[in-house]
Amino acid sequence: MRKLCLLLCAVLTMVVNLRSYAQTPRIPEASSTQTIIQDFGLGKITITYSRPNVKGRVIFGGINPWGQVWRTGANSATTINLSENVIMEGHKVPAGTYSLFTIPNQYEWTIILNKVVKQWGAYSYKESEDFLRFKEKPVYLAEKRESFTIQFANATTQSNDLHLVWDHTSISIHMQTDDDAQITANIDELMKGNRKPYYFNAIQYYYENNKDMNKALGWALEAEKVDPGAWYQLWEARIRLRMGDKAAAIAAAKEGIRMAQANKDDEYVRLNQAVVDQAGG
Repeated sequence: MRKLCLLLCAVLTMVVNLRSYAQTPRIPEASSTQTIIQDFGLGKITITYSRPNVKGRVIFGGINPWGQVWRTGANSATTINLSENVIMEGHKVPAGTYSLFTIPNQYEWTIILNKVVKQWGAYSYKESEDFLRFKEKPVYLAEKRESFTIQFANATTQSNDLHLVWDHTSISIHMQTDDDAQITANIDELMKGNRKPYYFNAIQYYYENNKDMNKALGWALEAEKVDPGAWYQLWEARIRLRMGDKAAAIAAAKEGIRMAQANKDDEYVRLNQAVVDQAGG
């Protein structure tokens, strides 16, 4: 009985503590926190940062003085996690987590990846802990962005652009994957077995990255036999056009149009017709 009473007391204490915590009044942060995740190659890029607002202030050259290290956000320094190796503006960056700092100047910014994470602001920042520094030129924006924003643009399997945007200023950082050899090896391994589930992605990867078009065409022709439809006709047409065989590209695309029309698939009618137009048919 004594043990039961002690257990009940412990449970009641925990419930009371949880209720007290849940009822604690909260105040929102002046600069909200955001985490963005972008699939990239075989991995992901995860960025966590706080978003200050303009609030009628002069930002760059004002509250963020020219030539001084900025946390690239508010509160804790912005962090960027790379699950795989990447190439950032031509510089190889190993997988890992870094703090993202910048030094704004009127005509040129310094972009910094620092090896120390979980820093509050830039108060304890040390240049000696930098992994990488490079320069980027700012672009003036006619339309003001009230909240500081980090976003990805032009994202493909092999590259993307990381944008830092605030007030009337934008910085673009070009990134590329460093895993083409691994992806190609993975495709080769997958295509040794039942190819049907992998035809589309394999063909698309080879086409978009301008790899071996003969191999991609072979896969497209195989795929048409096991899964006939306007989609693989489209890839055959695109590949043949890239290889310079306009007549064969037009023939494949027109067959794709016929199939798409039979299935009332307006999207693939349009996509195949685009190849016909590009080939001058």
